[in-house]
Amino acid sequence: YKGVSTRQIQSHLQAFYPHNSSWVTIWSWVVKYSNLIHNKIKDVKLKIGQEIQIDEMEYGNRKREQTKTYWFIDCIDTTTRYMISSELVNNREQKEIKKILNSAKFKTENQIKIVTTDGYLAYKNAIKKVFGYYNLKNKSIRHNQVNASQGEGFNHKIERLHNSIRHRTKTFRGFKNLQSANAIMKGYEIYYNFIRKNLAIGCCPYELATDIKLKSPNKWLELIELSQNGMSA
Repeated sequence: YKGVSTRQIQSHLQAFYPHNSSWVTIWSWVVKYSNLIHNKIKDVKLKIGQEIQIDEMEYGNRKREQTKTYWFIDCIDTTTRYMISSELVNNREQKEIKKILNSAKFKTENQIKIVTTDGYLAYKNAIKKVFGYYNLKNKSIRHNQVNASQGEGFNHKIERLHNSIRHRTKTFRGFKNLQSANAIMKGYEIYYNFIRKNLAIGCCPYELATDIKLKSPNKWLELIELSQNGMSA
């Protein structure tokens, strides 16, 4: 997740383990441990601000002269920068968007007051179905729609995140299938929330949004061990 390809990692490891390194094995480790950690932290309750931003980005997977398009849909808290929920999917319709929003609602309970999106039409009804209508009886959730095509600007926080994702995962563009590709993206979610220091807040997002305490410089290894033994630490 620092931008080094699996074949380059293999080349590095062969200097120390000439008979025990393979880029295929490295790929399988990434998939295995990303899923292991994600399954333990996916339901962790979060302490966030009042606004989340949700957006999607397109991934193209070229195979045998045919281009398969995936969509990475995610939402982040604008205060802690924590990536609350994400999924790599075949489509970006209401069904997929509702899954992300339902996960965010479960993790944050009643903390969300504003959901900011771009002008994509599917967001409006998905937000209404998950959070309810914003009216005189229900003022808890407001849909803030920012339409860049009409000169209303951009959702800068999540757009910066997507730029980072594109840069960091460019060596993984040859996704084999949706299942393994989604595991790779779950791994990036872990990397972003727990490993990579966010310059805007001066720490990792998990330090502000969760009660999880990581003490080791090798946070990946500590997360793996906590996931194997229970995430109570």
